[in-house]
Amino acid sequence: MKSVVICVLLSACLRVFASSTPIDRNALVTRYTPTRNASNNQTPMQVGNGNFAFGADITGLQTFLPFAIMSSWGWKNDSLPPDRVSLETHGRLIPYNYDGDAEVQQWLISNPNRVNLGSVGLVFRDASSGTIRNVTESDLNEKFQVLDLWTGVMSSSFSYDGIPVNITTTCAQNTSAISITIDSVLLSPERNNGTTRLGVFLDFPWADGSQKFSDPFVGNFSSALWPNHTTTLLGDSDRGGIQAQIVHQMVNATFYTSVGSSTKINITRDQPIAHRYTILPQTSTTSLSLVVSYTDALQTEIVDSSEIMQSSVDAWEEYWTEDGFIDLLTGSTDSRADELQRRIILSRYLMRVNEAGDNPPQESGLVNNGWYGKFHMEEYFWHSAHWALWNNWDILRRSTGIYDSFLASSIVRAQDTQGYPSGARWPKMTSPDGHSSPGEINNLLIWEQPHPLVFAEYEYRAFPTRDTLEKWAEVVRETANFMSVFAWHNDSTEVFDLGPPMEIVAEDTTPNATINPAFELAYWRFGLGLAETWMEKLGEEVPKDWTIVKDNLAALPIENGTYAVYEGIEENFWTDPAYINDHPSLVGLHGWLPVTPGLNTTIAKLTAEKVWGSWNFSNCWGWDFPMLAMSAARNNDTEKAIEWLLDPLFQFDDVGMPIGGVRVPTPYFPAAGALLYTTAMMAQGWDGSEGLAPGFPQSGWNVRVEGISTAL
Repeated sequence: MKSVVICVLLSACLRVFASSTPIDRNALVTRYTPTRNASNNQTPMQVGNGNFAFGADITGLQTFLPFAIMSSWGWKNDSLPPDRVSLETHGRLIPYNYDGDAEVQQWLISNPNRVNLGSVGLVFRDASSGTIRNVTESDLNEKFQVLDLWTGVMSSSFSYDGIPVNITTTCAQNTSAISITIDSVLLSPERNNGTTRLGVFLDFPWADGSQKFSDPFVGNFSSALWPNHTTTLLGDSDRGGIQAQIVHQMVNATFYTSVGSSTKINITRDQPIAHRYTILPQTSTTSLSLVVSYTDALQTEIVDSSEIMQSSVDAWEEYWTEDGFIDLLTGSTDSRADELQRRIILSRYLMRVNEAGDNPPQESGLVNNGWYGKFHMEEYFWHSAHWALWNNWDILRRSTGIYDSFLASSIVRAQDTQGYPSGARWPKMTSPDGHSSPGEINNLLIWEQPHPLVFAEYEYRAFPTRDTLEKWAEVVRETANFMSVFAWHNDSTEVFDLGPPMEIVAEDTTPNATINPAFELAYWRFGLGLAETWMEKLGEEVPKDWTIVKDNLAALPIENGTYAVYEGIEENFWTDPAYINDHPSLVGLHGWLPVTPGLNTTIAKLTAEKVWGSWNFSNCWGWDFPMLAMSAARNNDTEKAIEWLLDPLFQFDDVGMPIGGVRVPTPYFPAAGALLYTTAMMAQGWDGSEGLAPGFPQSGWNVRVEGISTAL
């Protein structure tokens, strides 16, 4: 009996007495190595570098399924002039970019659109005639594919007509190029009656930006559309390692594909009215290595396969061994630790492949296109704030510069276009040009506005220097300026109101009737507080308007003892489907956000529990579940936090792609970013939390962290 009691006590204390031994990172990463024996029709395996990614079917290429080759820089722009509507806003008309001519609006919202740079796959040729055979995946045997997460190298193997084929696919880490190595006697005419039975094709799709969602594939490869775009095979190059170049012209956008190989190759166009080309080795060989590189300017040289392989091995090893890491598995007795660890490891891989680029990511990363490939600045927090907690500052700094890039146009939007006296109004749905896309939600949403203040605060925590303060000074100043003038002084109540018109987080209320939404009020107050502190650290005077607005914002609305979505909402909103079918932002009041001035934590907890029992979670998706977990963790219901992170409606597939659910296509990467942010917060803690791993249950979990920062 005594030994049983001791075992129970040890189990209960697992989390507290964590080992000081360094985490075996390689063992944990390689434990979750993805493998497949057949293509998945919805999601590829990927290699990439954050600015460029290559999605593959079971062959390691795009032989049977045209998964995309996507980049952060590959856009096609056919924009038309803007058309606007004006809304009465507290006594004056403010022009917004929606409800204009339908055709003009559609062109504006869909342009520029992100393009699929092409497709690379295998060509199977008849042994007698050399003609291309129509081979399907079912014609292959012994199919096996493995993705080495530690090195970023994908290996695929199968047999065709009883002959083995092995393919290695790797992505360069500093350029938009892939290395492909094919090993098979099918390449050798000497072994196949004088015929090279295996080659490689390059194909180029048309993209017109007409589809809001292009999933799982992007672009149209139909030869019927060949007149819409052109491809041109340039003459023999053979300079800088380049053996062939193809120019792809789509309207006003030009893209270049360069091919290099250590083996002499022939490249020919399949048909005059097609944009597909076939590559064959000139000499007999059983191994063919190709480098295929994509650019928006003509290349003069190309790296070789060995350089790409080494860059991948080095970059991925550095990524896994430096900065943050969480070990939930070693020593834990809770069986759920394995699945949560799997999701963390695979999300860490996929986020670096898809979301480590020079611009904020789109919702589907570099897998396919959602919302025409544009990115959403309100989702930028969920996509990228986790990099701060995991201390991947080399990655996060690539994209946070977007605020400097967008500052001038955001000032114009706020002051010249909308007539506010000061500040910068950040766009919602946009592209690298910073133009705000048309649409009511795109123009009236406001919860993206405080985000840069949070990113700035995290960077200062990591690098508390004068340089950091000055780097963000103008962005902080103009962000807070707009937030202070957007709030409207209500002479009747003597407080500052938010809205109308406005769209809230859930995008499910009437903009012209929405006033003082709870989450936005709390975030506004929190953001202005961060801005005040920033100016004080700079040694500058805090603008009085910031403080006046912050200290006199309307109180958080309360109905029947719980916080309400917005002031004046119907009393029975908890049972009205109009308000309980989208993002449950009320739980963000104390979870996503820390305790903010005026927040009653008892009411916040009651509100969260009311959400748990009232919301239609079957209609929720993505970051909703990590946000629910953060709320549970801060309210000391750690068991519930784990349940939310592993909720049956919150799914990740076999390679770690976050499932979109009923509302959006797969993948939906804000889900993965939110998972990483939340698990880091639960493991390392947040401002004011106590003890080790405060977001995890006391019993059954042995949580070890290295290099993780504390959350706000």
